[in-house]
Amino acid sequence: MDMTRSLARQSLLVAAAAAILDGAQMVMCGAFGLAPVLAAILTVATVAADLALAAPASTAAAVAVAQVVVKVSVALFAHHYGITARVFDVGFLVAGYQAGAWLSGLISVLTVLMLAGGSLVVNVVAVISGANNPIRLVIFALGAGVVPWLVGRYTAARGAYIAELEQRERLRRQEERAALDRALADEREAIARDLHDVISHHVSAIGIHAGVARMALSRTDTEAAARSVSAVESSSRAAMVDLRRQLDMLHGRDDEGQRQPGLADIEDLVQRVRDAGLTVHVAVSGEPPVLPESLDVMLYRVVQELLTNALRHGRDPAALEIDYLPGAVELRETNPIAAVETTDEVHRGLDGIRRRVELFDGTVVYGADPSGTRWVIRVSVPIGAA
Repeated sequence: MDMTRSLARQSLLVAAAAAILDGAQMVMCGAFGLAPVLAAILTVATVAADLALAAPASTAAAVAVAQVVVKVSVALFAHHYGITARVFDVGFLVAGYQAGAWLSGLISVLTVLMLAGGSLVVNVVAVISGANNPIRLVIFALGAGVVPWLVGRYTAARGAYIAELEQRERLRRQEERAALDRALADEREAIARDLHDVISHHVSAIGIHAGVARMALSRTDTEAAARSVSAVESSSRAAMVDLRRQLDMLHGRDDEGQRQPGLADIEDLVQRVRDAGLTVHVAVSGEPPVLPESLDVMLYRVVQELLTNALRHGRDPAALEIDYLPGAVELRETNPIAAVETTDEVHRGLDGIRRRVELFDGTVVYGADPSGTRWVIRVSVPIGAA
């Protein structure tokens, strides 16, 4: 709104300046001493045509026509009364500039031809020394008609080019902000998945051990209770280590040089699940390749979630198979379906597994086997996708 008002004020200033200059020249040329009434009419027409320069851009063609008509009339008046003083054509020049800047297509071309023709007529009928020289006539026509139009065209094209550059810059910044927002959202989602995996795994183990300890104490089986309490302590410490590692990553700190867990740490993970009371059989086939760290961490988290789900929702025994194939790693986990599982609802953990695997162009297939007694989940991830 402020820019629009500023342009409107500048347009009024230009129109007023043109009207003052052209009106003053009409007064100073001596026309009022020869034909006062006609001179007054032409002066009013000149001022009105100049003030029309402040009209909206859509009227540029009509304003140019008015300028040509007025200037030709003034030239005919000067020729009739033998006035040799040249009248300024400031409004005429401004109208030519506006026609070039605001008009386009056939209307713009016709307008510049009309302006050049009007300038030519003005200089043909004017009583000025050398005005009938063909070269001077061409120069006058170009200077008063074509040049202002060309300046207007250039200014408009330059303004459009600058506006396009600014628009591209705005779009680029918007895309960068959108990309940053997506990256932050992805990072938050990844952190949420990691925290879910870590906390869910350790808290599930702690809960199971605490329950075993409670039952052992009720039977005065102090040895079993001691083992369970010791497992609770171990799981609690492991949970704190994993949680601290996640928080260090979140804050960008890696001062201790501790790496994220990978498939090489699967045995420790399986042992904690076994200590929590779930029998797990592990089978590894193929030669373990050197995996990218991001892929290695992702596969570890997937196995962690698979075993946590088996611990919480399944029954003994669970089977974990890790196959190292040429260009891919495949995981397969199976366990008997517990009696309490009566729906096929996709749990949050399974959804987290799917999201993790899809980031590496992998696939996840899960569900009950044909007999309906065992839960099966298969994960396949290409190594090159990392």
